[in-house]
Amino acid sequence: MQVVQRKLTITIDEAVYEGLYRKVGPRKIARFIEDLVRPHVLDADLDSDYEEMARDQMRERDAEQ
Repeated sequence: MQVVQRKLTITIDEAVYEGLYRKVGPRKIARFIEDLVRPHVLDADLDSDYEEMARDQMRERDAEQ
């Protein structure tokens, strides 16, 4: 199964961004937001596919960069 990622630009309050930057880290914000949103927009049976993708170390390194 090939995973396609899309870039999304959002606008948020500066204080919220600064809080995310401090608490989550500069290179982890997108993953943090995706993890929060995922259960609200995807079916539960896709969670196992996502967990399998997360175990792919090379993919995760590429995603973080």
